[in-house]
Amino acid sequence: MKKLLVLVALIAISAVAVNAQKRAIGARLGYGLEFSYQHNMGEKNMLEVEVGLPAFSGIEAAATYDWLFPISSWKEAGSWNWYAGVGAGAGYSWLWGWGNYGYVGVAGRLGIEYNFDFPLSLSLDWRPIFGPRFGSGNIGFYDGGLYYGAIAWGIRYRF
Repeated sequence: MKKLLVLVALIAISAVAVNAQKRAIGARLGYGLEFSYQHNMGEKNMLEVEVGLPAFSGIEAAATYDWLFPISSWKEAGSWNWYAGVGAGAGYSWLWGWGNYGYVGVAGRLGIEYNFDFPLSLSLDWRPIFGPRFGSGNIGFYDGGLYYGAIAWGIRYRF
């Protein structure tokens, strides 16, 4: 009887551990391409880090701390969340006609995601970056992050 209880407890603990899925890895596809990594920091928070090619004319990295807000009124097999967050980003661009320049700035995030009951997540979000731009004797305000790769579809494998 004790062996049966231990076996049932191990199966239950394994099921909880498998379904927790605290991390996700995948890509964001928009006007550019990004590698994406998410790490849950509890039930209602996550850290997301991305490295990519905004508008295929530069390289960029961003990290945001996001707050999750479940949409519990929809009764389906998976789960819906919307999320919002803030963080930082930096990059280097070689846009033709504008010259080469680097930028740093504040990153924001607003999006919605659907987590299937198997380890796949789909999302649509807006992640702008804006701040100072510098390079080639030209200093200014970088606003290209409001649209270059800012709106993107995400597909991630949760593990």
